[in-house]
Amino acid sequence: MSGIEIDLYSDTQSKPTPEMRKAMAEAEVGDEQQGTDPTVTKLCEMTAELLGKEDAVFLPSGTMCNQISVAVHCRPGDEIIADKTAHIVNTEGGGLAVFAGAMARTVDGTRGVFSGEQLTAAVRNPRRHTPKPRMVVVEQTSNSAGGSVWPLDAVRDVSAAAREKNLIMHMDGARLLNAVVATGHTAREFAEPFDSLWLDLSKGLGCPIGAVLAGSRDFIEQASQWKQRMGGAMRQAGIVAAAGVLALEHHVERMAEDHENAKRLGELLGNTPGISVEDGIETNMVFFNVEGTGLTAEAFRDRLIAEHGIRIGANNVYRMRAVTHLDISREGIERAAAAVRDLARSVHS
Repeated sequence: MSGIEIDLYSDTQSKPTPEMRKAMAEAEVGDEQQGTDPTVTKLCEMTAELLGKEDAVFLPSGTMCNQISVAVHCRPGDEIIADKTAHIVNTEGGGLAVFAGAMARTVDGTRGVFSGEQLTAAVRNPRRHTPKPRMVVVEQTSNSAGGSVWPLDAVRDVSAAAREKNLIMHMDGARLLNAVVATGHTAREFAEPFDSLWLDLSKGLGCPIGAVLAGSRDFIEQASQWKQRMGGAMRQAGIVAAAGVLALEHHVERMAEDHENAKRLGELLGNTPGISVEDGIETNMVFFNVEGTGLTAEAFRDRLIAEHGIRIGANNVYRMRAVTHLDISREGIERAAAAVRDLARSVHS
């Protein structure tokens, strides 16, 4: 999109760093589909080790990770349980129904986090008239709920309730490493209760593409067959896997800067006429409401771009989402906040 100088639409908008481009250009490659690409193999081994799982598979996207996981774990008519804001329910093109023939039962959590008690209440009693509960999905961090972190105790509470009901645990780990940086808990601690989970490479880690799905060897074997069915198998994929290797080695701890920048943006937008900033900025997302300005979120977004070269996402009618990432400096945060304040004041006065 032309005219954009500071892009806070999503952490997917970051560009590969010079070091990442160099690693990609120099990557040792082979045929990923045949299992002979050494860089892909290294990335998968690193991720499996990081998460404490037996095996892992490299996939083009996090959505494919989610949909393959449901396809492996569920049968037609089975039901997954997730928070009402979950990406897998709301933002994956109805893939649950398309690929697995599965249904969703949503829970009204708090900022995307629900309890073991809520899960137990959502599990249907066995009857031939109702879907069979099969799988629980935790989204870490919870995107649409505000970039909020699932606390480790909450994960364990839900896992215990799921095990009592013989349910499979799956993590949508799109921003798991943001939660790791924010809490100090290890990725392996968060991953331990889950049968399957994945890391997205193209968000806070700053890679141009890709995600890695992990689980047991049997699960990954089945997932790899679904990868083939969906057209996700690749050839010299080491070129993009090399970006993931570099990111896991060098880009995790720096996410703390994104979190600090998000908090700073929230502070700067506070008390702006017509703007209401949502409480609880935990990671790299800032949500705010522009209804008081008299503009919709889309109109506010469009004017920010046209008049200031700042892009912030329109999340719904009046809600906006700004996401910090490695391409956003503290100076960029200051400039973006000033632009939002200027626009809000000009239309509010």
